[in-house]
Amino acid sequence: MINVELPFPPSINHLWRRFGNRTLLSKHGRTYRARVCALLQGIKPLAGNLSVMIDMYPPDRRRRDVDNIQKALLDALMHGGAYHDDSQISKLSIERREVFPGGKVCVRIEQYNPVD
Repeated sequence: MINVELPFPPSINHLWRRFGNRTLLSKHGRTYRARVCALLQGIKPLAGNLSVMIDMYPPDRRRRDVDNIQKALLDALMHGGAYHDDSQISKLSIERREVFPGGKVCVRIEQYNPVD
């Protein structure tokens, strides 16, 4: 199991940039990914099907869609070595919490064991 507190991710709206016919990770996206990778140093990647639970603490009271943070966060977790590939995620849960200055996300990743 992995329990980690990470910085608040950029919205999907700010994650990618178009340059001609190429789409690249934005500066915000690259910076966020690097911060997450640094915080996850030394973590061994989990294998198999996974359950990911996210508590989202937004930086302010502006309206935000909870699904807009998941792409940047899940990709950064993969690049940081929490797991091998996003396709391992069988269950994903995101819950909005109270405002936290600067914002943060608390992530718990564990083996997924479905209940029949």
